[in-house]
Amino acid sequence: MSIADTNENTQPLATHRRGGGRVGRRIMRSAAVPSFPTLVRKIPAYEIVPDEAVELIHEASLSILEEVGCEFRDDEAIAMWKQAGADVTGTRVRIDRGLLMELVCKTPSEFTLNARNPERTVKVGGKNSIFVPMYGAPYVRDLENNRRYGSLEDLQNFHKLAYMAPALHSSSSIICEPMEIPVPKRHLHIIHSALKHSDKPFMGIVTSKDRAEDTMAMAGIVFGEEFVRDNPVLVSITNCNSPLVWDATMLDAMKVYARHNQPLILAPFALCGASTSASSVGAVAQVNAEALAGVAFTQLIRPGSPQIYGQFMVTVDMKTGAPMGGTPEAAQMMYLMGALARKYRLPWRTSGFHVGSKLNDAQAGYEANMLMHAAILSGANYIWHSAGWLEAGLSCGYSKFATDCEQLVGWYKYAGGVPFDDFKEAMAAVREVGPAGHFLGTQHTLEHFESAFFMPTIMDFNSFEQWNAEGAKDHDTRGREKARTMLRDYEEPKLDDGVAEALHDFIAKREKSLPDTVN
Repeated sequence: MSIADTNENTQPLATHRRGGGRVGRRIMRSAAVPSFPTLVRKIPAYEIVPDEAVELIHEASLSILEEVGCEFRDDEAIAMWKQAGADVTGTRVRIDRGLLMELVCKTPSEFTLNARNPERTVKVGGKNSIFVPMYGAPYVRDLENNRRYGSLEDLQNFHKLAYMAPALHSSSSIICEPMEIPVPKRHLHIIHSALKHSDKPFMGIVTSKDRAEDTMAMAGIVFGEEFVRDNPVLVSITNCNSPLVWDATMLDAMKVYARHNQPLILAPFALCGASTSASSVGAVAQVNAEALAGVAFTQLIRPGSPQIYGQFMVTVDMKTGAPMGGTPEAAQMMYLMGALARKYRLPWRTSGFHVGSKLNDAQAGYEANMLMHAAILSGANYIWHSAGWLEAGLSCGYSKFATDCEQLVGWYKYAGGVPFDDFKEAMAAVREVGPAGHFLGTQHTLEHFESAFFMPTIMDFNSFEQWNAEGAKDHDTRGREKARTMLRDYEEPKLDDGVAEALHDFIAKREKSLPDTVN
């Protein structure tokens, strides 16, 4: 896809500097970088089962929460559930279906996710979808194809790549762990890198209440404290520990972010066959119950706060216990979760390119295609892990990141539907050329050759002889070369000098008060 494309859904935004106060000063000062707006899906969602089957799963999930219950391992959360009228025994909360759905229905079906550059602001929910890079890898597969621990430089590089990729709508946050930085201080540098090296929306930190509060303080420096009290500027991930446990760490993060009206992904982390039954539909019923319990709790914290119904469901190799990516069951479960999300009118998250392959190889491609196809056709709104993911999330690859970003352009065009805006002109070209001619010189071709078809640059379609003459490079090698080129061409979207200094001062002050080791 060329940046000359004029299709409504795929027209890149040429970012530019605006005048006018603090908001204007936040906008990028560097050369314009093309960026796609929110993807508005113009293809139908695929229904893999009839409505009766969706209703069966829904009823089973409600019964789980009424009869088995879900643990909320936090005193404040337990007090809130008691006050709401739930049946509470210790940390076990049994939620009446009427109360549950009353709370879930308070969640908006769509919301705006604000970027520090307003041109990068996106919509989440409904027919809108966004692509977000991976999160949480301790290792990287680097530009020399070596596997090693991630560093702050790697994290900064991945934030730069996310900024440079037109079809990525967010910079995530912990794309890889900066392992050389002490854990108690690491979150400060992660968030600083996301805010400094990209002006797209980003993700928060959830590993403690203090770290979540630091994230909100840093967001307040960039966006303004008043603005972040009510307006979404980041998304954070909270995982239910399947089966049926919301722990204190996740609940603390929920309370910080929901009180600030910041959306959370309420996503059970399910290893199907290990932390769920060895059944796709059984796993979906359990995960749906866990996710709904999380969504409902956020509405006890702040009714009407925007939230994202989520899931991370991978099947387990029943011989070894290892998680598997890209399986048909994982795709089928996405379709079921999508149908449930539409039933509840909730924005929902799934994962796109999460694969088990250790390398950016054929296995990675097969797995990624299986899952992204399901993510798109199941109508997902927040498609996470859409760039870089290798090795079941243990590693982020530079080559994989670059090749994923290129493929996202194709998926963006696929989901945008078939345009008919030039149909009349195309038919005129047929009459102009007639039998036995060619279309290469027609006016229609000259006007549309850059935008008519997806034209990747990393994938190779040359003859064998030309490919061989150019070094016989495989896809993984070309991906690393593309990543190097993107990093070479990167120009920082500068923060306002005062904002940059305030962030620096905040980090320095907080680092003085934090230990170098985890107690």
